[in-house]
Amino acid sequence: MNATRRQCLAGLAACIAAPALRAQTEPSALERVKARGSLTVAVYQAMPPFHVDGHGIDVELAQALAQSLGVKLSLMPFAAGENMDDDLRNMVWRGHYLGFGPADVLLHVPVDRPLMAANPKVQIFGPYYRESVMLARDKSRVPELASLDALKGQTIAVPGQSLAGWLLIGAEGGRLREQLKTQWRDGTEAAAALARGEVGVAAGHASELEAVLSRDARFAIEPLPMPQARNGWAVGCATRREAVDLSRALQAAMNEIAGSGALKAMFERAGVRWRTA
Repeated sequence: MNATRRQCLAGLAACIAAPALRAQTEPSALERVKARGSLTVAVYQAMPPFHVDGHGIDVELAQALAQSLGVKLSLMPFAAGENMDDDLRNMVWRGHYLGFGPADVLLHVPVDRPLMAANPKVQIFGPYYRESVMLARDKSRVPELASLDALKGQTIAVPGQSLAGWLLIGAEGGRLREQLKTQWRDGTEAAAALARGEVGVAAGHASELEAVLSRDARFAIEPLPMPQARNGWAVGCATRREAVDLSRALQAAMNEIAGSGALKAMFERAGVRWRTA
């Protein structure tokens, strides 16, 4: 074998071995978190009761996850994108075009198989709450809620740009449309309008309504009486696909936090009933 051929083969072997060598020498995602001494957790900028101005359920959970890993918390609030795919791209695997991110983990991600299939660069895991659409009613105005017929004549506060809003706008051929007030930004604002007596009914996420009204005996909060609103959806965590050791460590931490009762207590402090199924 001449020298030139030996050199070519040696070069080829080096090219094949280089990726494996880099994989052995580069620190893993969990090792990077430990070396940095902090876990960067992305949370939605304004999502009561999960995060508002540095406080909320997701902030407490992020702190507990960081503590479980033995590091400090670095919170990364961000404004939601056009859709969940945008949020996963900006906060989990690529980073935001404005120059921040990605985070080590994003909270409040729907644990949804189609979403997972559409985003192969991320891992979605660790469901910690099941959200749903609900109605809150003033019991003196609406004593029972067996069906939507009970809402006849009542003004209903609901965020227009929300699942609750879309469901009620289209309910039974749109017969409730004239009763809806849709100017509210989220379900907590709709619930506050109900608490002030401006409306007889409010709709939104269960967590939003409960955070405002659950401690007030004047109001009942219950599922929206529509088949489309029965099951709700689970929310969990997302990391980069290759961050296997970090996702496993976070899942173990989540199991510990839930098993100890600490996760339930976080929800209770916010006035929200912790649901997992």
